[in-house]
Amino acid sequence: MESKIIIEDLDLYINGDQILKNINLHIPKNKITVILGPSGCGKTSLMKCMNRLTDIYPEMRIRGKILIDNENILDTHQDVTLLRKKMGLLSQRPYPLPMSIFNNVAFGMKINGKKKKAYLQHRVEHYLKQANLWDEVKHRLKDPGTSLSIGQQQRMCLARGLAVDPDIILADEPSSALDPISSLEIEKKFVELKENYTIVLVTHILRQAMRLADYVVFMYLGEVIEQGPAKEFFASPKTEITKAYLSGSIN
Repeated sequence: MESKIIIEDLDLYINGDQILKNINLHIPKNKITVILGPSGCGKTSLMKCMNRLTDIYPEMRIRGKILIDNENILDTHQDVTLLRKKMGLLSQRPYPLPMSIFNNVAFGMKINGKKKKAYLQHRVEHYLKQANLWDEVKHRLKDPGTSLSIGQQQRMCLARGLAVDPDIILADEPSSALDPISSLEIEKKFVELKENYTIVLVTHILRQAMRLADYVVFMYLGEVIEQGPAKEFFASPKTEITKAYLSGSIN
């Protein structure tokens, strides 16, 4: 598998406490990589490192390398705004902006100088279709984004993330607040999107990981315990900790 993201010797400290310990991993291009592990193992912290969200927390200190397309994004000269344009971020709970459905999706495009009405109308429709939401909202685009159901809000936020034309989609427990039907809608969309995007999905739901993953990274207590193609990982785990986690002995 061709690597899209390579992480080398990554450590993260918060107020002097080490949260991530010597992380080394490869994330393949145009695949769904699931970062799996129990709550509190460092999955979300690793996601923040990938998106440089660590920059906004003065108590966080990071060292090591995160290479995206062979460029170290932790170099101080890197343009963080351009970096985040490469990554669409989907959080645990949807965060609709206080504006219409249309303007929620168009927000990133407008910031990037795309303001022609016809262009925005065409692209908003395109991204809402990509998120499997267009048919549900096409007659109510002027309604507030907050008027949508939680599942619809999450798909709208996915459309908003796709609208900045990222290479990578970071999804941090994206279905944790959703009902089962909405969760399956998001999962189905990820499977379709991986043809054009590299998807990194954080979850602690084992069944979801088994349904979606092409590649698995298993974390425990701030360390990467095991990683590899999903079929190999689930069929023949190599460490006792992984075996215990998959059997439900630890969670």
